[in-house]
Amino acid sequence: MNTKQIIVIRTDIGMEPGKMIAQGAHASMKVFFTRCSVQTSEDPEGKIPDEHWLDVPLTPAMAEWVGGIFTKVVVQVGSEEELMALFNKATLAGLPCALVEDVGKTVFKGVKTRTAIAIGPAEAESINPITGHLKLL
Repeated sequence: MNTKQIIVIRTDIGMEPGKMIAQGAHASMKVFFTRCSVQTSEDPEGKIPDEHWLDVPLTPAMAEWVGGIFTKVVVQVGSEEELMALFNKATLAGLPCALVEDVGKTVFKGVKTRTAIAIGPAEAESINPITGHLKLL
């Protein structure tokens, strides 16, 4: 299986390179965190500290990606409309995806701003029709 994750970053909102990297990282991780639940083991006698872990259901492509080389491709779009169109296409196609909306604590002066999405990990054949036309960042 040829799996990858596509990170899509908006270039029309003046993000510095470090901010773009952070937003892309948020998107990449959010794909997994939106699927997970936190599990806790408790010691009724209180002798052992509670342990917490994430339970993340994975598709076969996601499991391959996690156990492999984490192929990521970062591409760009020039508007929120383009970003949302891609997110909607990926969602309708049943692909794992995540949308990042920055809360505006630093760069966007208190304005919530959609900055990035991640699509996949999924088979390249299912992602390419959605993102194959985009330019690398």
